[in-house]
Amino acid sequence: MKPTRGTAMIAGVLFLVTEVAAIAGVLLYRPVLTDSRYVLGSGADGRVLAGALCEIVLVIAIIGSAVTLYPVLRKRHEGAALGYVCLRLLEAAVIVVGIVATVSIVTLRRERAGAGDVDAAVMVAESLLAIHDCTFLFGPNFILGANTVILAALVYAFRLVPRTIAVCGLIGGPLICASATAVLFGLYEQVSVVGSIAAVPVFGWEVALAVRLIAKGFDASPVEARRRFSRRRRMAVSESV
Repeated sequence: MKPTRGTAMIAGVLFLVTEVAAIAGVLLYRPVLTDSRYVLGSGADGRVLAGALCEIVLVIAIIGSAVTLYPVLRKRHEGAALGYVCLRLLEAAVIVVGIVATVSIVTLRRERAGAGDVDAAVMVAESLLAIHDCTFLFGPNFILGANTVILAALVYAFRLVPRTIAVCGLIGGPLICASATAVLFGLYEQVSVVGSIAAVPVFGWEVALAVRLIAKGFDASPVEARRRFSRRRRMAVSESV
């Protein structure tokens, strides 16, 4: 087994975990995200808190994937590898802010049970929901797009995975950033058909990369391949002598 095989498998699994946890979190959050007056109703607190738990898993997987890949990427380009880790940490931090905002709505609903001042409660809940929406825009969109470009550029330049996979990331990263910019300026809603289509390439990139890393690991770069060939040839010559 190649020295980086275990690293590749761990990174691949963590990438898959990020996809599953992110999708599960969005689906479980749905009651609070689609009802601005959630704080006044009976609520689906268990479901929302389960969504928060999924996003905590997402944060751990994001950080874990960055830390796991860093030793491999550092050997190719230390500055870019460090930039990738920093952006993944920033993405995780932004998501945590969104988790806190969402869980705070649940806390507010519980504490105001039977209390008056309905308008104030709704206003606070809407403010917290707006914070969550902003974190979703800047974390899993802008920052994700930026770190995707860095990782895809590294694996493309050093041929760590087939270039068709890397190209998907090089397309998906800028596309999701462009989509986030369009949402920021109000061209369409964040959760919309257009936004979902724009996210497909970066989703495909992460899934394809994960499957590749789990199944076959990293490819050796041409330079490393030549070095290995030279070592094997020298060993063969020494053994024949």
